Amino acid sequence: MDITAQMVKELRESTGAGMMDCKRALTEAEGDMEKATEVLRQKGISSAEKKMGRIAAEGLVATAIEGIKGAMVEVNCETDFVAKNEEFKELTQALAKGIAEGDANTVEELLATNCPVLGKTIEEMIKEKIATIGEKITVRRFEKYEGNLTTYVHNGKIGVMLVTDKQDDAVTKDICLHIASSAPEFLSRKEIPQSVIDEETRIEMGKEDLQSKPEQIRAKIVEGRVNKLMSQRCLLEQPFVKNPDVTIQQLVEGKLIIKKFDRYVLGEGLEKRSENFAEEVMNQMNK
Repeated sequence: MDITAQMVKELRESTGAGMMDCKRALTEAEGDMEKATEVLRQKGISSAEKKMGRIAAEGLVATAIEGIKGAMVEVNCETDFVAKNEEFKELTQALAKGIAEGDANTVEELLATNCPVLGKTIEEMIKEKIATIGEKITVRRFEKYEGNLTTYVHNGKIGVMLVTDKQDDAVTKDICLHIASSAPEFLSRKEIPQSVIDEETRIEMGKEDLQSKPEQIRAKIVEGRVNKLMSQRCLLEQPFVKNPDVTIQQLVEGKLIIKKFDRYVLGEGLEKRSENFAEEVMNQMNK
């Protein structure tokens, strides 16, 4: 039987499932709408689509290094409870490994990637996990790397990937720990956009404690303050967390060159779900 676009549209509207999932279900059900709906429910696809409207700001940050290639990914779910679930942990780690080894450069490309072992796309695999785990799961972001790589993940909440010109585990592991702890934004002063410096200068110039100062003195004070602020945001100028008498620049001098680093913080900038346990219980009772 031919599966028409109208049939797919009707099934999609009634179940919330994706178009391709609806078409496959209708094909399997030989055009029977009720049976196709049952097929989607059995596969958990219908319920997975409906869960996609929820807030997912918990989850895990994971990293993977495969030879000279690496990746760091943030995968979100709805609750910390699910983030600690072994199935969710395995999924996140598998995604990090797949990104490191694969060709995808965007989340959209990753989701469309076909997994030859499972015979399905990454998006389909995630939908199945949503059905079994019971929460919305999204791949929020990832970054790919190549070179001499060192990584550190703190409790799945903070991830660091470091790229250097040569490998020195004793030094690079310490630098990763430092980045996780001290949250630098830039590698060096030359990476700071002029717009950032201008904005900080404007803020400092407007502070009340300087308004009574002569303009020339005020400008010098502001220059000093902004200079200090910028040094606090640059990795190479930060005091090493294990030995504040030494900067990161001094720590790596003559040993290696830091080429790049990234630091992910789980849920950074995402809307968090406001939990009201009493309200949740009442809603369940009313149902």
